[in-house]
Amino acid sequence: MARLPRLTLPGYPHHVIQRGNNRQDIFVASQDRQFLLDLLQEGAAKFQVAIHSYVLMGNHFHLLATPETADGLPRMMQAVGRRYVRLFNDARERTGTLWEGRYRSTLIQSDRYLLACMVYIDLNPVRAGIVSQPLDFAWSGYGHYVGARIDPLITPHALYWDLGNTPFAREVAYADLVANGISDQQKSELTRSALSGWALGEVDFVQTLQNQTTRRVSKASAGRPLSPKIEEK
Repeated sequence: MARLPRLTLPGYPHHVIQRGNNRQDIFVASQDRQFLLDLLQEGAAKFQVAIHSYVLMGNHFHLLATPETADGLPRMMQAVGRRYVRLFNDARERTGTLWEGRYRSTLIQSDRYLLACMVYIDLNPVRAGIVSQPLDFAWSGYGHYVGARIDPLITPHALYWDLGNTPFAREVAYADLVANGISDQQKSELTRSALSGWALGEVDFVQTLQNQTTRRVSKASAGRPLSPKIEEK
């Protein structure tokens, strides 16, 4: 069966996962992570993609991003991916692939899942046992949202601005959201949707998306369910 094209529509937030081939590390040194952030910042501006949240783990990374155009996100990911692999390989005198195939992504319903997806992303290093508090991990957007640092890569979504009337109120509110975490069901839904490519949201939301594309946006009722091969952090 032919592989479905990615579901990409402008104006909607997309949860993106890119993994290393055979779970290999895609970051070896801090300079690697900084180079990827620089590439993402450049690519986001060039291809008109707003990046709301990110985390750079050892063998994969997550983004939450809204493209302004239909091809903005795939063009950004292609450009960033190619340049990063070239630098990574040249620095280590290696050749060959670094990524485990193409990146995975899907659309999520903003009012139901966007803030939960941000929390999910920011808690990755905690779930993985790398740090005890998300602020202790330098390679995510969490510090920006709680006022600990300014991250030029981050473009806050409107739902973040709705958390409070002042910067301090928003920072406290977001810190509380992350401290409370998300349910196992939400985590499973966010992981599965990104890896499978099916849109994540209520029935009306999914139908609205389907009306905008000929690409199927939800799994058909018949057939075997799609199960991700590994569980993402």
